[in-house]
Amino acid sequence: MIKRRHLFEFEDQAWFPGLIRDGGTDFLGFLLKLLDFYKPAIKILEEAIVRSGRQQVLDLCSGNGGPVAYIARGLPTELHIRFVLSDKFPNLQAYQEIEASTKGHIGYFRHPVDALDPGIDIPGFRTMFSAIHHFKPEEVTVILKNAVDNGMPIGIFDGGDKHLGTVIGILLFHPLLFLFCTPFIRPFRFSRLLFTYLIPLIPLFTIWDGAISIFRLYRPEALMRLAQVADPERQYTWECGKQRNRFGLNVAYLIGIPVSRSGEPQP
Repeated sequence: MIKRRHLFEFEDQAWFPGLIRDGGTDFLGFLLKLLDFYKPAIKILEEAIVRSGRQQVLDLCSGNGGPVAYIARGLPTELHIRFVLSDKFPNLQAYQEIEASTKGHIGYFRHPVDALDPGIDIPGFRTMFSAIHHFKPEEVTVILKNAVDNGMPIGIFDGGDKHLGTVIGILLFHPLLFLFCTPFIRPFRFSRLLFTYLIPLIPLFTIWDGAISIFRLYRPEALMRLAQVADPERQYTWECGKQRNRFGLNVAYLIGIPVSRSGEPQP
């Protein structure tokens, strides 16, 4: 049993205004790109995709799609990987801009896609970036089991370091980042200016959720234990670990790929 306090985040609430939620996910996507946060994930995901034999990636809980757009640019073009964005609360304006800027290499679902829905039968290598901490341990097991039951490979990536110093950094630096970076965040929205500078709902909710997210983070070994629960018959090969980005922040990951009877990854 994994002991973990699942504290309150606004973004998880169905009643939370979509306009404010999108403002927060847009900021997060901008910040992750600015910091090259998920650069260590590119090589890990590339090798996993090649091993899996898949050419489509279904991204769950995509937020504003920023991490996927960043990862996609870093993958070799000869792999011909197509990404599809999805979310329970899809940020459609951001997805439309990403689809247009990538000439359709990154698509999206307009309708809500719940990562906990066991009926997800969309083929492809499943990914999640900066999202798994939103789920309780038993829900993480459901997400992993859904992938196993459908025979889909999966890669989970989440960033940050679970200690008080990271929380203090968010509280100190995020207000300044909102102040100076907001005009440069795309897609441009007048509502973002209104709810950042005049009525600062976007910064307040994002800073709160960001700080709480640090306490919710899963360590790689915890994700591995949940994977073993989701895959008791050992139908998958699982690997987990951490990689540091250029700012010294850790990116935790869990990769699961189906294994054929011969013991080789199963495409």
